[in-house]
Amino acid sequence: MIQYKQAVICVDDDPMILQVLGFQLEKILDMSETILELCTDPLNALICIDDVYVENIKVAFIITDYRMPQMSGATFIRKVKENYPEIPCVLLSGQANSVQVTELKNDHLLESFIEKPWRELDLIKSII
Repeated sequence: MIQYKQAVICVDDDPMILQVLGFQLEKILDMSETILELCTDPLNALICIDDVYVENIKVAFIITDYRMPQMSGATFIRKVKENYPEIPCVLLSGQANSVQVTELKNDHLLESFIEKPWRELDLIKSII
């Protein structure tokens, strides 16, 4: 039985974006110790985070899109940080404006912002 040490949660309503993120992250993460959760719904992602913590697995970081039908990435990050302030969050978007990103950073809720389309090197720099 595999004992995972960490989880990485990616949230985007576009399954193709999640597929690319997953592919890129699998190249740089130790997948023998990491659970990679790809969620198209931020509400399901919140449940997933709770489930991971119940299993005593640390969430290494979260990458979330900004514009999603169920809730914005900013709202999602705020909800995550209410219960898990230690989880680093990365916002990935072509839609977020600088005011929203600045507010999250000023509130110490956002570790990094990556603009879509992103380069793999930018993704790596933002999570290492």
